[in-house]
Amino acid sequence: MLGRNVNLDEKDREIISLLVEDPGMSQSEIAERIGISQPSVGIRIKKLKQKGAISFVVGMDFKRVGLYLAKVEITAKNTAEIIEKFKNCPYFINGLITSGRNNLSLFFMSEDISTIDSIVDVHLRNDPNVDDVEINIIITSAESFVLPVKIEFEKKDKPPCNSSVPCCECAYYKTGRCLGCPSLGYYKGNFWK
Repeated sequence: MLGRNVNLDEKDREIISLLVEDPGMSQSEIAERIGISQPSVGIRIKKLKQKGAISFVVGMDFKRVGLYLAKVEITAKNTAEIIEKFKNCPYFINGLITSGRNNLSLFFMSEDISTIDSIVDVHLRNDPNVDDVEINIIITSAESFVLPVKIEFEKKDKPPCNSSVPCCECAYYKTGRCLGCPSLGYYKGNFWK
């Protein structure tokens, strides 16, 4: 927890606040705004990064680039196994192990909703490790919501999700309900071309 591992003073809090407001703000601008030297700002930022108090994520605002984001709530017997299944999937953004009845939240992003629905149907609803699935498409966010999206990845011969059925044989892909997997070369969309 942050409170136990990192002691933040007022200048650290000001730096973090300015970077949250504008991640591209230069160290010189920060120094001028908070009244310390640019080298001091650089040292503080470096220490804050090392302690895990700040990090920078490069990604895309899903709405601005025309992608759909889905939050999939799952009740699973083995949450780590489900996350492992999707870790190399181009559509997978992140997974959170949670408390409560639904013990896993997965986030997927695609240029169409039907592909996300196909992923859920084929890879989650049929999984014996999964007891319950609820999919929710994110309509909007209160603030800009930047997510790290996998753009480049190694082309594979086998599905990254270890599915026994390749895209070219999947009924969802054949009927146009799924764009296919960009890492296999069976992909009908535009985003990952």
